Amino acid sequence: MLFVGDVVGPRAVAWLAERLPSLRAEHAVDLAIVDAENSAADGASMSLTAVERLLAAGADVVSGGNHAFDGGEYEAVLGHERVLRPLNVADGVPGRGMIELEVAGEPVRVVVLADRLALEDAPAFAHMALAPHAAFERLPPFAGTAIVEMHALSVAAKQSLAHALDGRVAAVLGTHTHEPTIELHLLAGGTALVSEVGMTGPRGGVQGMDPQAFAAWARGADPAGLSARPGDGEIVLGAVLLELEHGRTRAIRRV
Repeated sequence: MLFVGDVVGPRAVAWLAERLPSLRAEHAVDLAIVDAENSAADGASMSLTAVERLLAAGADVVSGGNHAFDGGEYEAVLGHERVLRPLNVADGVPGRGMIELEVAGEPVRVVVLADRLALEDAPAFAHMALAPHAAFERLPPFAGTAIVEMHALSVAAKQSLAHALDGRVAAVLGTHTHEPTIELHLLAGGTALVSEVGMTGPRGGVQGMDPQAFAAWARGADPAGLSARPGDGEIVLGAVLLELEHGRTRAIRRV
């Protein structure tokens, strides 16, 4: 399984779409999941064009966290059958937080969860309704491989959830903060943990964004009057490759 972290802006979408077929072939990928919550032109929402381009290029599932609910196209994007947003928001919020599919002849479940701090940056209707573990426990029983994306600001929340689910899921993969963490963990029960996969986007700015607006904000400017955009730097890939067997992870490495 290939998991690609937050894709920032249309240029990163085009870059990744060009490379996904060769990445899948080179690494014999059976399942590719791409977090694209920052893929629209503003770098802070999802666009249907970006989602469809990534799916056409070889993504099997496209996910999003707090920014999945932003932008003028969010309802159309979240209506797509292969797009996920956090599971642990209120009932009736558009979209779905879980998908089940068959991969290489085996059942796979992909779940997106988020912590309260991340969802505080979402519109009010999409704030956290259930704690991540409680939302996971409400899912029906599943005999197959389960993958969890934990979209969270808190490193402790990501690591705690992984230990709470160790042996029940193949992986807990952290997203949201864009800066990749070094350690890749294999827990005792066979669950892989990475606190932050990292972004796929322009280096040299602020989480893939042009630094000018953020520098002005740091100097005290009113955020409401600032206009941010994806950066112009070299595109970097934030991704991990997992080798899965019988619902557990045998190996995890960065790509």
